[in-house]
Amino acid sequence: MALAKAAGQRDEDGRTSILSASTLVGPATIFVCAGLLLPLLILFRYSLNRFEPRRMMVEALSAENYLKFFSDPYYTGIFWTTLYVAGLCTVICLVLGLPLAYALARTQTRFKNILIVLVVLPLFVGNAVRAAGWMTLLGNKGFLNVTLMDLGIIDAPMQMMFTEGAVIVGIVAVNLPYMVLTLQSVIEGINRALEEAAFSLGAGPYEMTRRVLLPLALPGLLAGTILTFILGMNAYATPVLLGGPKFKMMGPLVFGQFQLNNWPFGAATAFILMSATLVLTATANILVQRRYRR
Repeated sequence: MALAKAAGQRDEDGRTSILSASTLVGPATIFVCAGLLLPLLILFRYSLNRFEPRRMMVEALSAENYLKFFSDPYYTGIFWTTLYVAGLCTVICLVLGLPLAYALARTQTRFKNILIVLVVLPLFVGNAVRAAGWMTLLGNKGFLNVTLMDLGIIDAPMQMMFTEGAVIVGIVAVNLPYMVLTLQSVIEGINRALEEAAFSLGAGPYEMTRRVLLPLALPGLLAGTILTFILGMNAYATPVLLGGPKFKMMGPLVFGQFQLNNWPFGAATAFILMSATLVLTATANILVQRRYRR
């Protein structure tokens, strides 16, 4: 009798906890479905339609837009350029952000909060404004060229604007704070005694970083790299302003197709971009986790 009563009490508690969890998660789930999944389904449906200049979007169920994208070297070239730029910017952000994040996490100075605010401060400014700042620095009559000519180092302005390098610099500047903040919060949770134990056992800084710090900071590494890679793949303002009309990436390409009222091809391009980003980040996540489980 007592056992049955206890089992009934446990079942009732389980149902209550599930109900409470559903009550908490339900509104957010409904909001995500209504605000994200439904528009994506509509966008995917648009991508299967056909485009005719006079009639704009014509109802159809065709993979014509996807075939057009992958069969045209112009569009596949833009895709590979986007992938290359996003991957390179992610690697640069990781290389630059890890030492800074480690220094912020381990510093004991009373000015630590000020240092963190300095890292966050660029996020208060929009991407377009930051890109405009880089334009004043890298332009033919910008600060850098004028300074170098005044010092007699160069005779004519260097072409730094409207290049791939300018776009990479701009995207790294935008994404670096996200990488630093993500890594810093994770490294702070790692017990410093583990690092000191590695040093006491004869490990150098490189070995300690490779065998102790990086495996323990793996969640932050994955989160930071995924975040910066996604932001790099979907960058719009920076490629447009710093890359110019000749430098193409997927974000400006998608916007340009919608601007031309070619909604079916624009929707297909957007879906290809989103699918590639999700597949690549998921694959990288799985491979890295398998590597550190060995």
